[in-house]
Amino acid sequence: MMDDSALIAEGNHVNSESIKQELYIRQFAQGFLSLEGIGVLLLDSEFRIVEISEMICSLFGFNRADIIDQSAELWFDSLSLHPHPFDRSLLEGKTFRNRVLNRKRDKHSHKLMLDGEVLRENGMVSGAFILFRDVSHLLTLEEQIRRSDRLKTIGQIAAGTAHEIRNPLTAIKGFMQLLNKALSDRDMSKEQEFVSIVLSELERVNDLVSEFLLLSKPKEIKLVPIRMGTILHEILPMIRSEAMLYKVTVLYYPKPELPSILADKEQLKQVFLNLGKNAIEAMNGGGTLIIRECSYPYEPDRVAVEICDTGSGIPAEVLEKVFDPFFTTKPLGTGLGLSVCQRIVHDLGGSIEVSSDEGGTQFTVLMPHADARMD
Repeated sequence: MMDDSALIAEGNHVNSESIKQELYIRQFAQGFLSLEGIGVLLLDSEFRIVEISEMICSLFGFNRADIIDQSAELWFDSLSLHPHPFDRSLLEGKTFRNRVLNRKRDKHSHKLMLDGEVLRENGMVSGAFILFRDVSHLLTLEEQIRRSDRLKTIGQIAAGTAHEIRNPLTAIKGFMQLLNKALSDRDMSKEQEFVSIVLSELERVNDLVSEFLLLSKPKEIKLVPIRMGTILHEILPMIRSEAMLYKVTVLYYPKPELPSILADKEQLKQVFLNLGKNAIEAMNGGGTLIIRECSYPYEPDRVAVEICDTGSGIPAEVLEKVFDPFFTTKPLGTGLGLSVCQRIVHDLGGSIEVSSDEGGTQFTVLMPHADARMD
């Protein structure tokens, strides 16, 4: 038989192991609750919220202390979530997997996948937990891959035809310019108007061929450390000049403390000019164009530029197609401008996002800062 000292020593060892185990579990729980891409919601047997991750608080825009001990149903109602993403049937054992919940906050759309499971103690249900997984970026990546495949196909077609189109185009344009000069020498102004129309249309075809070539073979990329603000300052005079023609007010909000990015300045200028021009044209009859440098807590290694208009917005069925080659809502548009912008941004290691409602449209260009690219 063990003496008292041995029993005490064994008891102390067991207690020590239990405390150590409890400490590890607590550390794991704290770490899990602070994860960025995954959130957890704990409910008791009365369907009240016991604990909630910071990720969920941030995504839905409230403080943790405001909803602890609150009924989950009241929380859903305060968020105008109808129908509720889950109900008390979860406490009856009706678990679920990969339930979709769409959430829009600050013009950013998030797609969440929810998994619900019950907690049991001594065979009785004591509560439940729900995992929230933000899969927005994964879905965006999948869509980018699909678009990249489409662009690759278009690029292969363009590579085989663009040069063949440009050669006769150059010859036609040259002879039309000679004809224009001959008509001018003979003071044939009426005929010159016809030639001017032909030359104008030839220029449009040439622009289209040039965009084809951008899709098939982008220009050589020259990466240099530069601030987003430097690029925007260089193009602002051109954007303001265009805005005056459409009676649009331009508001620019710089953020000089943002880190530099590693990018090709000329190519990014093309992106911002195109997005700015599109935004101005979307506000037919006047409005406000907002250009804002910013950073996001959930994108710590990237800096962003938001380009927002106050137009009538883009319908949901159209929004998902805006980056597709040849898709356009403009009578004289080629449907390649946004495809080229997306190609340039992706080649520079960034991403471009769009959101829209009846109050306007926002394009967001996110670029990794220079330190992140060099790591």
